[in-house]
Amino acid sequence: QVQLVESGGGLVQAGGSLRLSCAASGRTFSRYAMGWFRQTPGKEREFLAAITWSSSFLRYADSVKGRFTISRDNAKNTLYLQMNRLKPEDTAVYYCAASEAPYTAADEPGMYDYWGQGTQVTVSS
Repeated sequence: QVQLVESGGGLVQAGGSLRLSCAASGRTFSRYAMGWFRQTPGKEREFLAAITWSSSFLRYADSVKGRFTISRDNAKNTLYLQMNRLKPEDTAVYYCAASEAPYTAADEPGMYDYWGQGTQVTVSS
């Protein structure tokens, strides 16, 4: 049981940076693994990065490895995605997600239980 709200999206020039945040809240405390996905019209939701509850394991898609960094601050109930050297093909709606399995860092949307509403990232050339 968790609510997720993304923020930090916007318009940026190619080569620039953005930092996305995902604030989590809920009526009960629980431990969640977290992930970031993105989606463009007509395409399946694309995995970007995932992190276990304790940050002991991180997973990245090849398309963003070396450019994006996932992190979390459990004391603040916040997940982050630092995006550097952005490219026009990074343009998409970005979603954060939570999994009730605290030790996994899954790369498929179906493995996650809760989703935020998404935040638009647009990279201009």
